[in-house]
Order: sequence, then structure tokens, then C-alpha cells
Amino acid sequence: MSLQRWTERSGSGPAAIAVAGSAADPDVAQALLDRAVEAWGGVDALIVCAGTAEPQGSSILNITSDEFNALIDAHLRTTFEACRVVAPHLVERGGGAIVTTSSHAFTGTYGGTGYPAGKGAVTSLTYALAAELAEHRIRVNAVCPGATTRLSTGDEYLEHIEALHARGLLDDATRHGSLDPGPPEFVAQLYAYLASDLAEGVTGEVFAGAGGYLGRFPRPEAEFLTWRDHHANPPWTLEEIADLLGSR
Repeated sequence: MSLQRWTERSGSGPAAIAVAGSAADPDVAQALLDRAVEAWGGVDALIVCAGTAEPQGSSILNITSDEFNALIDAHLRTTFEACRVVAPHLVERGGGAIVTTSSHAFTGTYGGTGYPAGKGAVTSLTYALAAELAEHRIRVNAVCPGATTRLSTGDEYLEHIEALHARGLLDDATRHGSLDPGPPEFVAQLYAYLASDLAEGVTGEVFAGAGGYLGRFPRPEAEFLTWRDHHANPPWTLEEIADLLGSR
């Protein structure tokens, strides 16, 4: 349902209700759906936009198991629990839309541990849910946002970006974009589009939105390298693999 249609049906402008707690908690996720159904009679779209920053200077060399698990909960488990609760509801209603929140960090380019791992898992879950729920007319897409928020302001954030740039993990263009993110209204429009009827037929995609920039991540595919019949040939030797992969 489009925002305009919802507004016309309800006779009022957009409204919001709140449920305290983390959506990683199954009871909180269920309460979110219950409150929405109570207030509006049903849910047409789910947007999962929750997360937290990785501790400054975090790496596989110093992060604790508890810190890693907290990051996975904040990014992956919130997405899973919300989708687990809402997807059956959307099936009953004959379709709908789910929009998850990933990050450019899922590529691993910027280092880190729990943050890119959590966002990478969200990306994979988005692809999987899009395939699984297509027969139910449920579209599932992800957004990798860039915007001015409390996670992208302050001295610690600036120091973190400069440290990544100094280590060679951010190029000059990415550093500049990270230090000057656009207002959230720009990327909010992308979320709204994907949740609306205008995005009919768009599913299984990962988009980037930041300021005046919109992009789309290609779906990963294996590059063909070589083949041999395993019925008629032995396994490759290490030297053969080195010849094939060593120059790549």
C-alpha cells in the first residue's frame, strides 16, 4: 500500500507508536507487530533499521566474544526476529514488502569484525528471504544507507574515519563522503520507495543511498576459472592451483 493510499484510508497523516526494547528479543518483535495490528488493523510493509557502531579500534586482534555477539544481535538478530514475526502476517494478507538495512561494510573493505559480519549476514538473509517469499508476493530488498545520524557524528566517529583512511582502508573519495554524509531525508526516500507499490517487481536487490547518490550492488556470482571431469581425472595438484590462481 502506498503512503498516499494509507493516508486516504486512515483519514489522517502518518503516525507512530513505540514499543520499548530490542527487536532482537522475540517478545519485543512480537509486541511490535501486535501494536501495529491493534492500531491500524494490519501491516503492509516491514522496514528493519536497527544497529550500532563497532567499538572504535575494534579488530579481530582485540574484540571480545561478548562485544562480537552484541554486534551480531544488534544487526542480524533484530532483522531475523522482526522478519520471523512479520513474514507470516504478510503471507496471510496476500503480500507486502520487507526492507532490511545493510551497509557498505558487508564487503569487508573497511575491516572490522562484528559489524561487517552482521551486515553481511543481513545481506545474505535478504537474498534468501526474497527467494523464499516470492511465491507469496512479498518483496524483500536491502538498503545500505549513508546519512547524518548520531552514529556518523562526533569526535570518535571522525577519529575512526581518519584512522581507517590512514591505514589505507578508505580511499580519498570514501573518506570525504564519510565525513560529509547527506541528510537522512535523502535515503529515507529510498526506503519509502521500496516499501511502496511503486517498487512492484523489485525484489532480491541491495541498494546504496547516500545524499544525492543512489547505487545498486550486483549479486555475487562465482567466476568460472576451469573445469575437469572428476570421473576421469585426479584432483588438481597444489602447483596446478598455484598456476591458475597465483596471478589473480
